[in-house]
Amino acid sequence: MSQNYTGSNSPLITTEPYKELAANRYVESVSDSRQLDESEKNGKIQPFLNDEIAPTLSVADAIAQMLENLGVGYAFGVAGGAMASLWGALSNSSIEVLNFRHEAGAAFAATEAYFASDRPTVVFTTAGPGITNALTGLFAARGEGAKVILLSACTSAPQRGRWAIQETSTYTLPSGGIFTSGALFNYAITIESASQLPQIFRKLALAMAQPGGFVAHLSIPTAVQTSLVEDIALPQLDVTPFPMTASKEAIAKSVELLSSGPFAIWVGFGARDAAEEILELAEKTGAAVMCSPRGKGIFPEDHPQFVGVTGLGGHASVLTYMEEQPPLRTLVLGTRLGEPTSFWSSALVPKGGFVHVDIDPEVPGVAYPHVETFGVRSDIKAFVEELLQQLPDAPRSTTLSLPRPEHKAIEPAPDVDYPVRPEVLMAAIQKIIVEDSDAVVMAECGNSFTWSTHLLQFAEANRYRVSTGVGAMGHAVTGVLGAAVANNGKAVGIVGDGAMLMNNEISTAVKYKIPAIWIVLNDARYNMCHQGMKILGLKGADATLPPTNFAMIARGMGAEAIVVVRESDIEAALEQAIASNVPFLIDVVIDADRPAPSGGRNKSLAAQGVKSSQAKNSAKQVSFPMI
Repeated sequence: MSQNYTGSNSPLITTEPYKELAANRYVESVSDSRQLDESEKNGKIQPFLNDEIAPTLSVADAIAQMLENLGVGYAFGVAGGAMASLWGALSNSSIEVLNFRHEAGAAFAATEAYFASDRPTVVFTTAGPGITNALTGLFAARGEGAKVILLSACTSAPQRGRWAIQETSTYTLPSGGIFTSGALFNYAITIESASQLPQIFRKLALAMAQPGGFVAHLSIPTAVQTSLVEDIALPQLDVTPFPMTASKEAIAKSVELLSSGPFAIWVGFGARDAAEEILELAEKTGAAVMCSPRGKGIFPEDHPQFVGVTGLGGHASVLTYMEEQPPLRTLVLGTRLGEPTSFWSSALVPKGGFVHVDIDPEVPGVAYPHVETFGVRSDIKAFVEELLQQLPDAPRSTTLSLPRPEHKAIEPAPDVDYPVRPEVLMAAIQKIIVEDSDAVVMAECGNSFTWSTHLLQFAEANRYRVSTGVGAMGHAVTGVLGAAVANNGKAVGIVGDGAMLMNNEISTAVKYKIPAIWIVLNDARYNMCHQGMKILGLKGADATLPPTNFAMIARGMGAEAIVVVRESDIEAALEQAIASNVPFLIDVVIDADRPAPSGGRNKSLAAQGVKSSQAKNSAKQVSFPMI
């Protein structure tokens, strides 16, 4: 029988012929209907050994078993008639199937379940709007580097072009990019015949064993789902995930460059599996360490060599370090240095340029095309391990202590502690959630992102998640379910009221008793946009929302919920949520006028042509903290 995938260090798959699976499935189905007559004796089922009745296995069943062998543990989606057979096959497999309320939420949850479990996940949709609804979440999965497989239904060949219900074909949807490989899907194919399955299985198995993300789309016509598989064997693959290592020449050149003067380390999300090695490297060399928003916690934020988070919601201490103690070079580990991480700021460029390590050979040099960059294609953990062996043992001495991320002291509470100041809420989350629990914390795009990234501190990897590539509203609101399911524990989403109104899955969490927690920053605004427009002096645009009681909505769906309007009640509410074993929502009425820590977004937008309506020659910097 096949060997199941159990983690990144385990063999991925060993498979057996479909013919044998079909025979086994036939015996099980006949046993259920008690039609074996002479074959069933003394309560035992005897093997079916003759060819009087042909073995049967549908394409849908075969795909479900293929996914099991690939190590898929969870499938998230919304069902429909066009994919009923596939839905049934998934539901009767060992894969845990979770039926969501919207396909985008299912895709966000699948993305976060992948990062929480390090196992590929599945999104399933029906035809037509099922597919198009899922595209934003799948776009995020690609941007975040997840391994996700979309299973969708499409219209069968004889019905195409005849106005079938929810027709899904080249008559109704563009083929390029949705049903073909490209910017959205690393691999996409429409399955028209069972004979395609072995090659599809081989491609997916090899892709899942490689480092980095991989998003695939298997579109299966309704009629093909129920067609039978006969005499087809999957390839006998035993694929072990392997690290991508740098050449000896690349290691030697890196050592030479980094040994020629002081260097800093810039840590990104792609380095999350190398936390121990990066800590050892920093302490061995005395290098200052900074991180991207997605890289929070990979290097302990309470470490004296940590100088801060860069980019959106980041810390001015990073710029202080670059000005007062500039390194000769910066070792970049697993970050694309895109706008959310760097704002493409020249202030973050060291005199000697970058040594940039990434598994994607196209990443080094793209964000800063005019900066001297030595690019290395390698798994981060493998690269740092090699570097540790080659770099000099003596730690570098520093004449000055490194700047630390700024944390402004919270002013005493006013006489009436209403509404809640966001910085007070973050301090309570740090104490109750970050330090006193092991829950995964996710922040939604918008001001939730900037407050959380700027003020929360993490000392370990894989505790904090934000989306910086796509930054879709609703990612954390729904992704928190996937993180909680795959972690088999608590996951907390810090979200805005706009995102909560756009796409929530409270009902789904209640159905499956998922211990997700939502902390809603309720200010009756799309406040990132509202504050940005005000600072820019642009008038007329309306970003306000009608006041909403989210606790009432959550309770109406069956979750536990509480409204917090006073700062003195925050910690008790958080403790109640952490102690609960059911979905829990905390509706926090926050001070909408507190300016969010948006960092250097203003300069980035100015470079892209966004201008203030204030005087052209004004020296005042403006900030529109929009993702």
